[in-house]
Amino acid sequence: MSAELEQQLRRLRESVARLHGELTRYRLVAWTAGNVSARVPGHDLMVIKPSGVDYDDLAPENMVVCDLDGVVVEGDLSPSSDTAAHAYVYRALPEVGGVVHTHSTYATAWAARGEPIPCHLTAQADEFGGEIPVGPFALIGGDDIGKGIVETLAGHRSPAVLMRNHGVFTIGRDARAAVKAAVMCEDIARTAHLARALGAPLPMAAADVDALHDRYQNVYGQRPPSPASP
Repeated sequence: MSAELEQQLRRLRESVARLHGELTRYRLVAWTAGNVSARVPGHDLMVIKPSGVDYDDLAPENMVVCDLDGVVVEGDLSPSSDTAAHAYVYRALPEVGGVVHTHSTYATAWAARGEPIPCHLTAQADEFGGEIPVGPFALIGGDDIGKGIVETLAGHRSPAVLMRNHGVFTIGRDARAAVKAAVMCEDIARTAHLARALGAPLPMAAADVDALHDRYQNVYGQRPPSPASP
């Protein structure tokens, strides 16, 4: 293994271990459920949480490195039970650099109903570009979950999918972006539930959803500084 790859893996182990703290911070997981993974840029490898380890015990040194078939390449612990699903997503979607899975309460309640979350909020238009879709039921352990994620998101701008009777999976350009999508998905699901409890949420025009999504994805936030003129 080259020194450059070892350095990449060290950085990603640190990042993935730290990002699991965001799942507990935002109360997206219970006990040892949930996981974060990151693709290793330029290599057919990913870094993922070990299976069944308490969040308080997660550290860079116990993150597991797998290839994109889910085979352990480096690490003393067994990888997450969702490893095959993450690996399938990385194989099918080369632009994805991070995958997250949670059982966050409100979003998973929508998944239990097999119901997508309709877009009634500007924040949802910003981040998800429309409804948050529902994927098919699939058993844990193989790559059927990964197939369901990829097939469902193919027709959507959403980086999140509610897998029926299971929970939330999110994708992003890197692991941090996927964690952000998981946080936002739960926030949207909670607000949508409360809005429906109060009555019929008001619809948003498709053109407004498109405009909001475009602004958020391409204008919102800080832009890199322009190169200095000679």
